[in-house]
Amino acid sequence: MAPRSADHVRRDIERERDDLAAAVGHLRTELGEAADLRGKLRAHLPVVLAGAATAGFVVAGGLGATLRYAARRGREGHERGRVGRWSIFERD
Repeated sequence: MAPRSADHVRRDIERERDDLAAAVGHLRTELGEAADLRGKLRAHLPVVLAGAATAGFVVAGGLGATLRYAARRGREGHERGRVGRWSIFERD
């Protein structure tokens, strides 16, 4: 293999620097897009809101409170229907 001249080595180094600068710029762009949480939330806002509402309801004990209320109301009046161990009553 023939020895390379100094000019040839300089050109190779410059080309590699340019390639590296382009790769770093591309990486910065992709990283910025991947870390853009605000854009991702805006794109999926209805799903995020539904999930937050559901999680808030469950965390606040909404399901248990609703069922306890239905069971408490079920002890009064005449039974109109039954679903599993839960009954629907007609109040007098």
